[in-house]
Parts: sequence; C-alpha cells; structure tokens
Amino acid sequence: MLEALEDAGATVLGPVSSVTEALSLLDGAPDVNSAILDINLNGEMVYPVADALTARGIPFIFATGYDEAAVPTAWRHVMRCEKPVNAAAVTRALHAGHDAQ
Repeated sequence: MLEALEDAGATVLGPVSSVTEALSLLDGAPDVNSAILDINLNGEMVYPVADALTARGIPFIFATGYDEAAVPTAWRHVMRCEKPVNAAAVTRALHAGHDAQ
C-alpha cells in the first residue's frame, strides 16, 4: 500500500503504531495535506488524531476493519475504506476529501 501511494505522488510519513506517535508525527510535519487513519492503533482508538487533523483542516479517511456501526456518531461522516484496503480506492477517497475542502 505504501508503495502504491508513493507511486501516486504521495509523500508517506508513517506508518505509526500509537496515538502518541501519530500526534508527534503530525506536530513535526507542518505540511501534511491528508491522512489515512486506522481506527485502532494497538488497542488505542485514533480519535484524538482525528481531532487534531480536524482542528488543522486536514482531510483524512479511515482505513479500518470496523463497520460503520462501530464508529462513533461524531466520526461517521468520515469516509471509510474497509480492510483489506485497495490503494486505488484510498487514493480516490483522499482526492475526494480534498475536493470537498
């Protein structure tokens, strides 16, 4: 998946395996223009990262095995790509997020 994103022109900053790592990476990378979040990072829910991205106006999608019913109501508007994810679907979803901004 990483290689497919890079082939599509993305500069990939992750992956990371915890909310703390994700927030640190986000803080250290001022030019982030979109993100792909797994909802569960080693038992931690990723919603604090979603909050941080939203506060910065950065579009993101969830790449997850969770179905829509498992996503809190506040985050159900975020596009989900279900695992196993297809790199082309993720790329389309990220572009759609930018077009909506």
